[in-house]
Amino acid sequence: METVLIVDDEEDIVELIQYNMVVQGYTVLTALSGEHGISLSTSHVPDLIILDLMLPGIGGLDVAKYLRQKEKTKNIPILMLTAKTSDTDIITGLESGATDYMCKPFGIDVLMARVRAILRRHVPEGAKAKEDSDDLENGLVINRNRYQVKVNGTPVNLTLTEFQLLSFLASKKGWVFSRNQIVDAIHGTDYAVTDRSIDVVISGLRKKLKPKAHVIETVRGVGYRYKE
Repeated sequence: METVLIVDDEEDIVELIQYNMVVQGYTVLTALSGEHGISLSTSHVPDLIILDLMLPGIGGLDVAKYLRQKEKTKNIPILMLTAKTSDTDIITGLESGATDYMCKPFGIDVLMARVRAILRRHVPEGAKAKEDSDDLENGLVINRNRYQVKVNGTPVNLTLTEFQLLSFLASKKGWVFSRNQIVDAIHGTDYAVTDRSIDVVISGLRKKLKPKAHVIETVRGVGYRYKE
C-alpha cells in the first residue's frame, strides 16, 4: 500500500487523518513543520503529501516550491489542506505545484476520496510502463511517463497541474473543452476550483511553451483546445 506524508502543525488534525489512513491500509508519516516535511519527503519519497499552508518555520507554499525543484521529489502529488479559502489562495497553491487543494474544515470521507483519486492517477517513479512520448508539433514533445515536456529539445519546467492540463488537451487534438471539463479531467469531479484558476494556469503554460504557445487556442465563450 502507498505511503502518505501528512505535514500539519495541528496535532488533532494529524491524528484524525493518520487514524483513518492506517485503518485503510496506508503507511503514514507525519511532520509538524515545513522543515521536517522536506526532510521526510527527501528521505522516504512518499506517494502523496498532504500539506498545510500555515506552518511554523517554512510555510507550505515554500515547501511545495522546494519539492517541485528537486529531481527526487518533483513528481510527488501534493494535496494542500488549509484554512485559506479565497480564489487567490487556491490559484497561488496550484501555481506553487499543488495537485489538489482542499479547505478546512473538511469531511474525512471527502478527504479520503480525494486521496484515492490522486493515487489512482499518479504513476509512481520507477513504475514499469512503456515509453509514452508524443512529438506533437515540430519540436513540442510530451513524455507522459517521465512528466517531461521539451520544446525544440529544451526541457520546460512545468508544475504538475500545467503538465496534466497540457497532456489532457494534447490527447484530444482539435476538441474544445470548457473550463469545468478541464478541471474534471485533471482533478476529479469534486475538485473545488474556479474558472479563473484554469485561465491563470493556461496563461502560465503559454508563457513557458514559447515559441509553441499558439498550440493552445482559446475558443471564445467556450473554453480551450489543442490546435490540430
